[in-house]
Amino acid sequence: MTPITAKRAVEKPPGPRLQAIREPLVVKRWYIHLLLWIIVLFMGFPLFYAVLVSTQSNAQMFRLQLTPGDSFGINLEAVLDRNIARLMFNTFAVASMVTFGKAALSIFSGMALVYFRFPGKSLVFGFILVALMVPGEVTIIALFRLVALDLGWGNTWTALVIPAVASPTGVFLFRQHFASITPELSEAAQLDGANPLQFLFRVLLPLSRNAVAALVVIMFIGAWNSYLWPLLIVTNPDLQVIQVGLSTLDDGLEIGRTYGPIMLGAVIASIPPIVIFVLMQKQFLQGFALTRNK
Repeated sequence: MTPITAKRAVEKPPGPRLQAIREPLVVKRWYIHLLLWIIVLFMGFPLFYAVLVSTQSNAQMFRLQLTPGDSFGINLEAVLDRNIARLMFNTFAVASMVTFGKAALSIFSGMALVYFRFPGKSLVFGFILVALMVPGEVTIIALFRLVALDLGWGNTWTALVIPAVASPTGVFLFRQHFASITPELSEAAQLDGANPLQFLFRVLLPLSRNAVAALVVIMFIGAWNSYLWPLLIVTNPDLQVIQVGLSTLDDGLEIGRTYGPIMLGAVIASIPPIVIFVLMQKQFLQGFALTRNK
């Protein structure tokens, strides 16, 4: 028997004082888990109820029925009649292009603000900080005049993608992230003869995978949920996005509003962002984790 094993063998069980300290901690943990379950149920109930309403008729919904209804087929037919597959494809394509453009522009801009010297760099970064504080609704009229009237991009995907590519939030986050990376890596890359693109793709991006993934999730969900700008700039139903298309699921004033198709369309529209978040949840959480180890 080794000394360590012998030492463990002769260890005495915890005394009554130690047990008195441990028992409240165990009880407290049960209370914490119970509180977390209550919070999860409270936050998840709206989604659960939306799924229930998507299978019900108006009469069943107004009775506050908490069991699945018998109108799922009718509601699904009403949703498919509004060409939801085309709307989902349009939204996914636009959101993917916007996400890729935002990520690329933010990475290059953040790298330029950290590793390059040029006149007015501090002023440029100041303008980016100011842009973070300006709501998009403030500039939407001027943007509409520029895109639709001056450039003639109305009713095109170009109008949906190009104005959304510039992201002061992404530039700020990548600027802060690259600034936290030790500068010795840049000096070592220069001594090895690496050009800026090689330094970016071989050094910075491998160290920034989690940050890129986290920003991609945020940008994709933001682009997917865009409503006001597509509503203004696109009038062609074949080019419209799902968030605007959901408003067409109302049957109109003749027979009143039917909530089942609206809820079913909303549930279907929420599936892609949920899938993206679930698949990249680990990278998303690690991308925003505060750590000293870079």
